[in-house]
Amino acid sequence: MRLPVPLRGPASIPFRAFGIRPSRMNPNTCTICELMFTRVMKARKITVDVSVLFADLRGYTTLSQSHSADAVSSLLDDFYDECAAAIWEFDGLLNKTVGDAVMAIFNFPIPRENHAERAVLAAREIQRRCQLRRERHSAEGVGLRGSELGVGIGIDSGEASFGEFGRSHRDLTAIGTVVNTAARAQSAAEAGQILVTRAVCERAKSQPAESEGREYRLKGFDKPIELYAV
Repeated sequence: MRLPVPLRGPASIPFRAFGIRPSRMNPNTCTICELMFTRVMKARKITVDVSVLFADLRGYTTLSQSHSADAVSSLLDDFYDECAAAIWEFDGLLNKTVGDAVMAIFNFPIPRENHAERAVLAAREIQRRCQLRRERHSAEGVGLRGSELGVGIGIDSGEASFGEFGRSHRDLTAIGTVVNTAARAQSAAEAGQILVTRAVCERAKSQPAESEGREYRLKGFDKPIELYAV
């Protein structure tokens, strides 16, 4: 996955003719990962050590019932843009946008030993950017009340299976317990909160938790999962 593909400038033109261009998941990588994953990796899926981040826009459903479609669509566009900028700043892959939530993967295809720390930094940057966006909307008198909005984020680190899943509909993504845990941690996070697992805390020591861990009953898990606010 370290192919010397020029992504910009005149040298990129021959590659673009074959559909190879900056990836929408991360513009610092190319679409070879997406178009020819199995051929390049010699397997439909591989096991990778990653950090997975889920971020969800709180209050979106309520707003969609009381504001125009254009206003709500603009809000979602802003949310996606701010998440993307923060995730890419720390070399993450914006893998999915599903409704009012995003999923990001760190440490693939751009390897970073401190990927857990980068995921936490990206989460904090998402919160910072979204807060600034809300303040800007409020100052400009935009019809969406910023006090109703917030972002909940969950992060977990560990091994996941990354590759192509599905036959009639091919999906390039990661699956596994680490993905499920990050998603459930996000669902437990309050607006403006970042919840991470013990694995993240142990790896991202430069980004300490704000308090002691707390056990949460997460959907789909038989035992409580200890989560930390960072």
